[in-house]
Amino acid sequence: MGVLQSLRPRHFQPSFSFGPFNSSSQRRWKRPVVSAQTRLEDRTRDTQLDKLATQLKKLNTILKLHDLMTSRKRGPFVSVQIMSRWRHLVGINVGIGEFLHKAPHVFDVFTHPVRRNLCCRFTDKMLGLLNEENSTVKQWEMEAVRRVKRLLMMSVNGTLRVHALRLVRRELGLPEDFRESILSKYSKEFKLVDLEVVELVGDGDEELGLAEIEKWRQKEYREKWLSEFETKYSFPISFPTGFKIQGGFRDKLKNWQRLPYVKPYERREEVRVRSCGGIERFEKRVVGILHEFLSLTVEKMVEVERLAHFQRDFTMVVNVRELLLKHPGIFYISTKGSTQRVFLREAYCKGNLVEPNPIYEVRGKMLDLILVGYRYTRELGELDRSKVHNDNVVCEVKSDVKGDGDWVIPMLESLNHESNSDT
Repeated sequence: MGVLQSLRPRHFQPSFSFGPFNSSSQRRWKRPVVSAQTRLEDRTRDTQLDKLATQLKKLNTILKLHDLMTSRKRGPFVSVQIMSRWRHLVGINVGIGEFLHKAPHVFDVFTHPVRRNLCCRFTDKMLGLLNEENSTVKQWEMEAVRRVKRLLMMSVNGTLRVHALRLVRRELGLPEDFRESILSKYSKEFKLVDLEVVELVGDGDEELGLAEIEKWRQKEYREKWLSEFETKYSFPISFPTGFKIQGGFRDKLKNWQRLPYVKPYERREEVRVRSCGGIERFEKRVVGILHEFLSLTVEKMVEVERLAHFQRDFTMVVNVRELLLKHPGIFYISTKGSTQRVFLREAYCKGNLVEPNPIYEVRGKMLDLILVGYRYTRELGELDRSKVHNDNVVCEVKSDVKGDGDWVIPMLESLNHESNSDT
């Protein structure tokens, strides 16, 4: 018997032995802990938004390389050896040569005419899109002013930290020098306090006090003939494909949709947590603030870590990530790209914005140029080669003058056409 017990696998052995004094005691199993991490692992994935998050990671990495490259004073290029030292700064997990090789329409690798070492610079196509984005941001300057103003209207004291705005600068469509071009320029709207805190001047406009969710509620009330009781405090719900609805979930969701709460731009009032529905009302108010915050962004998306810098100003005294995971029909957190990004589900359809804006369209062109790889290399490369001036060029040949060897080109094209027709 002792030999059999020694041969028994360890996972079949009890954690304690029963004896005459504990033979009647029961072994109690602990309930599984439901936390933000377990909900994040067990959530239903949205493949379209996960794919978009992976693509945005590549775009952000290239933009970081552009910032590092433009900060150097020696010129608009840098050696590949120096770029290999930046891999860990920008989050590149592969070799720098492999990374540059996968984006031929973004990076132009050439040999330096004097030092004879490999150098890299951005193509004219990518630089043109970056300039187009900057010009579009400048054209939408008043829209950026309204966005910052609405954020200040949502805060408790009408103040925000400049550092928090700097972290979400691209998400809000703000220029790089927004502190001078927006906060200092529009002194009738904003006031800088201690150089690191911006304060709203006045009480704000009543037109800006209408949240984006209110426009959706008015549309639902007008077009679908729903009662005001059903739409006054409701949110648009769209679950990802494959989401399992458990028993009693529909009734809980219906009661939550009807639950009143303090809206983002309304005057603050004290919510008694111990009262009936106090915790649910407080959490629903935070859901309304997060929904409005994401609605004000350009791509209806922001990194989860950036939201922690607005918790004190918006009085979001909750675990933001856990609250986002509690409402999978409103928000979606993607962990692709080594960062957690939260998307507003109602704003996306098949991985694209339902209502795109000019800044989003320009960034979409950048993303297409990055993902094109080696496709259309000949068509896109003709534009860059026509604009690049080599330092070793002796003379320039006019395109309208026919050289002695130009008759060879039509012959080669005809042979290529015949070979393609035979195959």
